[in-house]
Amino acid sequence: MHKQKNVYQNLYEWYRANGRHELPWRQTDNPYHIWVSEIMLQQTQVKTVLERFYHPFLSQFPTIEALAAADDDAVRKRWQGLGYYRRAANLHKAAGQLADQATAKGKPATVPRDVAALMALPGIGRNTAHAIAAFAFHDALPVMEANLKRVLARLYAYENPSENELWHAAEQSLDRAQPYHYNQAMMDLGALICTPKAPDCVRCPLAVSCKGRNSPERYPIKKRRQKLPIRKRAILLVCRNKNSKPDYAVIRREGAFLHGLYGFIEVKPEVVSVPAQFIGNVKQAYSHFTLEADIFVVEASKADIMLPETVLWRNLDEFERLPHSGAETKILKLMR
Repeated sequence: MHKQKNVYQNLYEWYRANGRHELPWRQTDNPYHIWVSEIMLQQTQVKTVLERFYHPFLSQFPTIEALAAADDDAVRKRWQGLGYYRRAANLHKAAGQLADQATAKGKPATVPRDVAALMALPGIGRNTAHAIAAFAFHDALPVMEANLKRVLARLYAYENPSENELWHAAEQSLDRAQPYHYNQAMMDLGALICTPKAPDCVRCPLAVSCKGRNSPERYPIKKRRQKLPIRKRAILLVCRNKNSKPDYAVIRREGAFLHGLYGFIEVKPEVVSVPAQFIGNVKQAYSHFTLEADIFVVEASKADIMLPETVLWRNLDEFERLPHSGAETKILKLMR
């Protein structure tokens, strides 16, 4: 991309007329709000964040201090359905660190402006740190997200660019005089014009500078998506007090996968014994596998398994108020 003034002017004219100015994180200069939006937008579509998560999260946790003081379960429950729950855990942990630092200084908690300080917080990598600095503080830094990567690959005709090549291209292309508007415009260009399929090159304000405009879908080369493996499991709703309002055995996951979420007892299918009552099955796609699970109800006195010492007993209403994954949401529908 040639750093000609008219190229930037074309980009900004297009952005003024077509950009997604209505996005709430573009209508605030609150660094905390922008930080929350950037974490939510990691690996999640704008529409999903906007319609279901951004405003409710900030309504419940309006400040860094409010988030830091919140219970783990409350944070995960508000995040429920957004996926990649490690993001919520890191956001919560980072808020705690900032609140502790502020308390020690006798000041309100604030989001640091320095990129190195941002990257020292849990869950913030280079791109997120750059995005917070560029959008909250208007620092002259490039950002790097999926749409912008595609735009840069086509501008420079990169078939299989490395991260370093893309960052170099981003640095070379950045309008340091207007980094905020430049980065927002470039992301919108990727979302609305320079799309993965059928890019609208005729309307593109950067077409004159684009090395890949004659065959844009060639850049970057599409990576073959691997078919997700299927993990077959049985999920046991181990119950007691079956004839009144039954309680079910529930565990809080402590591993990396679905960390901090609550779920029912999951076993390999061959472990299920005869007394278990089959009630249906669920299918849930995760980032690295697809779960296919048969669901069974079994009385605790007849369950031929050893329950963990950390097991909790909750009725369905109590369980529904706990943070849980999409698979458990589907199980609750079966049970209702």
